[in-house]
Amino acid sequence: MSNQDQLPAGDARTAPVAVWQILEKMSREELLEWRKAEVTGRAPVADRNLDMPFAYGWYPAMLSDDLAVGEVKPLRYFSTDLVIWRGEDGQVRMLDAYCKHLGAHMGYGGRVEGNNLECPFHAWSYNGEGVVESIPYSKIIPPQVKRPCDKQWPVSEANRWIWFWYHPNGAPPEWEVEQMPETADPDWTDYDIYEWNVYGSLQNMAENGVDAAHFKYIHGAASMPDYEFEWGDIWRSASLSMKMGTPQGEVDGGIAFKNIGPGQSWTRFTGISETILVACVTPIEKDHVHARFCFTQPKKQANGPMAGISKAIIKDICKQFDQDKVVWDRQKYLPDALVCAGDGPIAKFRKHYAKFYVEAETESTS
Repeated sequence: MSNQDQLPAGDARTAPVAVWQILEKMSREELLEWRKAEVTGRAPVADRNLDMPFAYGWYPAMLSDDLAVGEVKPLRYFSTDLVIWRGEDGQVRMLDAYCKHLGAHMGYGGRVEGNNLECPFHAWSYNGEGVVESIPYSKIIPPQVKRPCDKQWPVSEANRWIWFWYHPNGAPPEWEVEQMPETADPDWTDYDIYEWNVYGSLQNMAENGVDAAHFKYIHGAASMPDYEFEWGDIWRSASLSMKMGTPQGEVDGGIAFKNIGPGQSWTRFTGISETILVACVTPIEKDHVHARFCFTQPKKQANGPMAGISKAIIKDICKQFDQDKVVWDRQKYLPDALVCAGDGPIAKFRKHYAKFYVEAETESTS
């Protein structure tokens, strides 16, 4: 699974960054615990201006290998309890977790029968659209449960992950999950996975990627990065070049990333080592984001003479996320931020990202 338990907490380089003073005092075990522990005493959602809609799009749920045929698991994302299962046909399905009968959570004790999910309470059988197809003790199925749920949770499998489509009003997917060929290439390593709970908003985390100035003052980059951005309808991408500190001194490094919607992101690191990061980041609540970093590298590099450097690159990327997390966990979103020259295209990013916000429709009471 993950090698993070085997890595020391020490820094891969010695950049003079202020936030690292908070982290460098931790042992390896304390650092790993800190990455997942709840941040107590943080300001309420409203006080931090985080009470905004969730952005719609495709988001990662779990690794495909973590859901076997016939297996049922509970999930919670987007302030919603969910249930996910894999039918006998190998296909993944997802629904709101609570049975429409008497409210049992079907992620706990539910079982797969064929391709349907059977509620553990009274064995009502749901198909993947939320239609109740059978009630074992009744010949009559209430008409309210004989039609699909208004809010669907479409799923797709790509890049060794199960992805699901979120839209507050149940609108169908507007694009497909983008495939990363290296994730299925036998010449590339299996994922090396690291995990965090971030007690902030996905908006602030995503905005971080276009914030040029923070690379020097948070991450200790030797120079301000030189950006080249491209903006599409649903995607944005950039390539950066900068001086990077390593145990062997400064080297010319490159970072190229692409985001498709708000929920799919990958980054390619080049320089002394080639590394691809598939960033799997999904909101749980308005101020709680589940982040999983999946790294893959060419096997010749990861298992050869460059193995030590390859591991150090991954450790350094995780260290940078740790540094950002110190800020994100208590950061406030400022709609009228005082952006100045050198900050990067933050205003343009916000305009691009805003298209993924849709207010949830409410039922009329008239």
